[in-house]
Amino acid sequence: MRAIRNIVILTGAGVSAESGVATFRGPGGLWEGHRVEEVCTPQALAHGPELVHRFYDERRAKLASVEPNAAHRALARLDAEWPGALLLVTQNVDDLHERAGSRRLVHMHGELKSALCAACGIREPWEDSLPPGTECPDCGTPALRPDIVFFGEMPYHMETIERALAEADLFVSIGTSGAVYPAAGFVRTARYHGAATLELNLDPSEGSLWFGESRMGPAGVLVPAWVEAVLGG
Repeated sequence: MRAIRNIVILTGAGVSAESGVATFRGPGGLWEGHRVEEVCTPQALAHGPELVHRFYDERRAKLASVEPNAAHRALARLDAEWPGALLLVTQNVDDLHERAGSRRLVHMHGELKSALCAACGIREPWEDSLPPGTECPDCGTPALRPDIVFFGEMPYHMETIERALAEADLFVSIGTSGAVYPAAGFVRTARYHGAATLELNLDPSEGSLWFGESRMGPAGVLVPAWVEAVLGG
């Protein structure tokens, strides 16, 4: 680790699953009993806004019943104590990283506790239910929607992420399937720029072959042990 200065960490559903947050792709490819096409596409929002809004309202409300786990807390410790550059990129839309204390953090797929105005593009912190037709507090248009990056939409913070990957000495992927792009391609970008690469996952991901090292096991066990080693005890 003496040669490591800049770290980029990608987290996926496997990190929050140990806190009781449902993974995006559950049994049969369903998320909480729904097909992706029903709740996570622009077409679903256009043709069935009541279902889409209700779905994310329920997910937002469930956040009150879950807590950060050991993996979230370990990453927050690394954020606080690592002297070099660090960027935590999460595919998760929950707020568990923030609640654990992480600050050098970006949500590439949006956030449950945020609303997006489809008219003016402003993003607003949002805690309550968000029925279709809710007016934007900025422009007044009844066009607020869940601030979730649907399939077919551009993820957030890509310029920041790409710049960090180009400067990274170490890229670590934690709890991801390796199936969803562009995040699934981050390991190859990091390798191209010369970074060491590490996968921490319950099972091998679809992109395991691209990593220099893979460690299998629960995030709540692997991540604290890795952070302890990185920080030197």
